[in-house]
Amino acid sequence: MEYIWSMKKMESREDIEHLVNSFYAKVVKDETIGFFFNDVAKVDWDKHLPKMYSFWESILFGQMTYKGNPMGVHFPINEIQAMEQKHFDKWLLLWRTTIEENFVGENADMAIYKSENIAKLMAFKMDLARRL
Repeated sequence: MEYIWSMKKMESREDIEHLVNSFYAKVVKDETIGFFFNDVAKVDWDKHLPKMYSFWESILFGQMTYKGNPMGVHFPINEIQAMEQKHFDKWLLLWRTTIEENFVGENADMAIYKSENIAKLMAFKMDLARRL
């Protein structure tokens, strides 16, 4: 039996996993940012996805399941290939689109809001790092 996903409130880790999986399915195929994941970082998805589940679970539900330095892991990638504003804009577009296709409610809105702040900070820090 195939599971059909319908619009719902984001309330559980299962919801976060669905969001993150759906988002990265788009990212890896995207011409603007997919190469960062596929070619530059050569992401090990078996390790990366659970970290992202925990990252967003911590941000949205306060579970504190994420352990790591999300900014720090991006600096080496930025040294190999500049992460520019257009890349963050595309990341945000894919994230927002994925949320709006799957979720409604306060946590969905918060996931968009938090991602916008993360992207602004990361774009600033990556640009600054390239200038130093």
